[in-house]
Amino acid sequence: MSRVLIIGAGGVAAVTVKKCARLPEFFDEIFLASRTLSKCEALQQEVGADRVKGVFALDADNASEVEALINEVKPDLVINLALPYQDLPIMDACLATGTDYLDTANYEPKDEAKFEYSWQWAYQDKFKQKGIMALLGSGFDPGVTNVYTAYAAKHYFDEIHYLDIVDCNGGDHGQAFATNFNPEINIREITQRGRFWENGEWKETDPLSVREDLDYQNIGVRASYLMFHEELESLVKHFPTLKRARFWMTFGDAYLNHLRVLEGIGMTSIEPVEFQGQKIVPLEFLKAVLPNPGSLAEGYTGMTCIGTYITGIKDGKEKTIFIYNNCDHAKCNEEVGAQAVSYTTGVPAMIGAVMMLKGIWKQAGVWNMEQFDPDPFMDMLNQHGLPWHVIECDESPFSR
Repeated sequence: MSRVLIIGAGGVAAVTVKKCARLPEFFDEIFLASRTLSKCEALQQEVGADRVKGVFALDADNASEVEALINEVKPDLVINLALPYQDLPIMDACLATGTDYLDTANYEPKDEAKFEYSWQWAYQDKFKQKGIMALLGSGFDPGVTNVYTAYAAKHYFDEIHYLDIVDCNGGDHGQAFATNFNPEINIREITQRGRFWENGEWKETDPLSVREDLDYQNIGVRASYLMFHEELESLVKHFPTLKRARFWMTFGDAYLNHLRVLEGIGMTSIEPVEFQGQKIVPLEFLKAVLPNPGSLAEGYTGMTCIGTYITGIKDGKEKTIFIYNNCDHAKCNEEVGAQAVSYTTGVPAMIGAVMMLKGIWKQAGVWNMEQFDPDPFMDMLNQHGLPWHVIECDESPFSR
């Protein structure tokens, strides 16, 4: 018998809850907690009280409150789909209660737009001594892209040298300006400086200053911009033969024009300002007025293409492959009432949970996705809505 506590009730959590609820062979009992109880209640009503056994209001910033809820529910696994600011309090609660932990995005402090694994990797010895496991970044990127890399290293290469992760949303939601996941986290991420790994060191670029026009499968050519993304940090650590590792994401001109205006007038700032006698954070206000990502699914057309270009050596010869997935927004909406960006994160969270609950990936300590056997995870991607494909390329689309 397996029991999970899912923390969070946004777009990603809604997908994870629905996918878990359809798999009673893996998830006997599901419990759901969020700051907004009504969101939990709505999800419970949608999937049935026989599958979501209980819902709770929870302040996930408060480790003691999370600990008390874990002691009440007694889950085998906590699936953290809350905000990245809340990773450490939830990990602290799991440590105190001896409960396994999974998340989809690494920690970042609320008062600084900076994300890195150092804070969570620091829990390695504590989790190991407690005999519990933390699986970090079980989303798509990070997550599936890490597993793609491990799969390529296992089946296609003797050494991998060049890695380019590409993330294209070729869909149209009809909004003038909207983000496909939490606006606050999304805008903090894309407005910081770019960073990539090359020849044994990190190199930085101005935000969105490096562009490549790439041809995405079933979408076409899209402008792609170099950014820093957390999976690069773990991948260069665990694949030391990498000579270069980069991350690219597509943005349309209209999106970038809106973003530049908002940034120029201070609306993307995380520094509090005085307004009518109280302190407000401009980015938090902007989040409140932008469309909720969970509301974008209806009428969303087109698809995503997320994948990994890898160049390396096999049997003394250089080769390049591209592992990728296309995910259709309309089909995701038809299946679970979500757009593809929520779907591509919510499904891997469910699969990562299965890996842990079934003991397929099970080891005390704090781990990243690429540190385990990729094959069973890759098999489940094909079975649960995220089929992947491998193309052997004549050459990499990126210049050296």
